[in-house]
Amino acid sequence: MAGNSFGKLFEVMSFGESHGPAIGCIVDGVPPGISLSEEDIQPFLDRRRPGQSRHTTQRQESDKVQILSGVFEGQTTGMPIGLLILNEDTRSKDYDDIKDKFRPGHADYTFFRKYGIRDYRGGGRSSARETAMRVAAGAIARKILGEKITIRGAMIQMGPHAINRDNWDWNLTQNNPFWCPDSEAAAKWETFLDDVRKAGSSTGGIIEIVASGVPAGWGEPTFDRLDADIAKGLMNIPAVKGVEIGAGFAAAALDGLVNPDEMRKGKNSDPEFLSNNAGGVLGGISTGQDIVARFAVKPTSSISSTRRTITTSGENTEIVTKGRHDPCVGIRAVPVGEAMIACVLADHFLRYRGQCGG
Repeated sequence: MAGNSFGKLFEVMSFGESHGPAIGCIVDGVPPGISLSEEDIQPFLDRRRPGQSRHTTQRQESDKVQILSGVFEGQTTGMPIGLLILNEDTRSKDYDDIKDKFRPGHADYTFFRKYGIRDYRGGGRSSARETAMRVAAGAIARKILGEKITIRGAMIQMGPHAINRDNWDWNLTQNNPFWCPDSEAAAKWETFLDDVRKAGSSTGGIIEIVASGVPAGWGEPTFDRLDADIAKGLMNIPAVKGVEIGAGFAAAALDGLVNPDEMRKGKNSDPEFLSNNAGGVLGGISTGQDIVARFAVKPTSSISSTRRTITTSGENTEIVTKGRHDPCVGIRAVPVGEAMIACVLADHFLRYRGQCGG
């Protein structure tokens, strides 16, 4: 049926629209007895929250999460967990002028063709506003995974400007508005993005997510491979147009002497890998190495410059999109990417435990 849920054992179904009264989700399959409160979820939502710098949409949402069900006396009960976030700063009138026009690059046209109706207020269901619930679900997924598994994200390219990997410092991602691990690149991006905004345009970006501490053995060949589910999860983020695991597309330029990750005898029973071109997954199953995934986010399609389009009745026209929009939607996609990886890993952890024990 309609694709509003994902996951097999750790299942998330979201609901709500950008300018509706609220957004929410149901998280099912969470084992009982896990300590959980709204305070466990809120910090992750705060990382994604809009309006935190001049480089993101100025829509002001507190994104305060409410737990409606599935938790009793601070512990999960094993029942579905209901989460709700109220929309507080909708300005639907900003979209009155374009209600009969399709925004180029948006899902306006395709939603209209599929359903015969569309919510023109900020894109409705197709809006990235919905991703707040993925971040909330990802916080619960992290509780299932435990503290031994860490999931971190960074923006590694904005528009044509990539970081210098020799400057990589994870701590820096918390000290600039771009989640950038390279302070020199972050300074350049600030000027670049200001110029993009002044020009009435937008830009894209590339985000890298690294999950450390994932043990070997997670993944369900053949059709629920771990890397395939990761790719699906990341590709399901609005505005994402490409995903790669490990060396990704660069692997096509490597030869058979370089690409395989050679192994040597390591400590205990775990091997030592000499490289990680596979991105921590072989044959759809985790190797025990860091899982490394990257995804490309297209430029925001809502811009203040005039674009050509058509009306809902098929007439040629022009459009300027008003309102409050991210000049680079990739910035706030970093915590969303982390959350999607967390949800996929929690699902595969529960599936591994169900089939193989442990």
